[in-house]
Amino acid sequence: MSYADEVFINMCTSILENGTDTKGEKVRPIWEDTNEPAYTIKNFGVVNRYDLSKEFPALTLRPTGFKNCVDEILWIWQKKSNNIKDLNSHIWDEWADEKGSIGTAYGYQIGKKSRYKEGWFDQIDRVIYDLKNNPYSRRIMTNIYCHEDLHLMNLYPCAYSMTFNVTADKEDGGLILNSILNQRSNDILTANNWNVVQYAVLTHMLAQVCGMKVGEFVHVIADAHIYDRHVPIIKELIKREPLEAPEFWINPEIKDFYDFTVDDVKLINYKTHAQVKNIPVAV
Repeated sequence: MSYADEVFINMCTSILENGTDTKGEKVRPIWEDTNEPAYTIKNFGVVNRYDLSKEFPALTLRPTGFKNCVDEILWIWQKKSNNIKDLNSHIWDEWADEKGSIGTAYGYQIGKKSRYKEGWFDQIDRVIYDLKNNPYSRRIMTNIYCHEDLHLMNLYPCAYSMTFNVTADKEDGGLILNSILNQRSNDILTANNWNVVQYAVLTHMLAQVCGMKVGEFVHVIADAHIYDRHVPIIKELIKREPLEAPEFWINPEIKDFYDFTVDDVKLINYKTHAQVKNIPVAV
């Protein structure tokens, strides 16, 4: 049984049974087809932990689009792009302007350079520098929730901060890369496992290019919510029987983060239940 499925089922059950219903309150999202408010049931402060050394956390209750997940994470962290023309899916189309830009968000923030004692770095290059040169630093982190640029973002970042922390393998002394993703808001049906898969892949990539093994990935969600129209879908989804987790493969030849492509990581024996179709998306 996939551990990611177990986490997902428990999280959804807790939200449905114990969550706060925002119906009737002032909310920003709307349903595109009716322009009516998109209300949610939510839990505050959800923390999920995944041991990447034991299992890759892809749902089997329904398939997660692995290649598109990887393509988007590389679009943000490797290409450092904020233009959907550099992306091979249409998930950002709703928030792009006529030129394809989503504003000063995501990849734009990763690519902004800041001055450190050692010189000028953007956020991902600084992470790689610290992991290679000062792995036990407690300051290896990123933050793309830049308040001074929020007014120029077509959507405020949901997954906004990564913190990396290195521990040692007690058996062989090798270095282990652990990571924490902080997320202000998470649409559980459409985006939860998508984000988990993305940042698990990113952790694997960084561990490999920095000569480390993977450890824990911790996902911290401030507002974990299920939209009102998604409740029946979630209830049906979590009744499904979890299958075995897939195996994760990463091209061992890649030693530079900027050499990774979507074809350098794969899920092997990824067996899932049927996809859920026609999921309404709030905007």
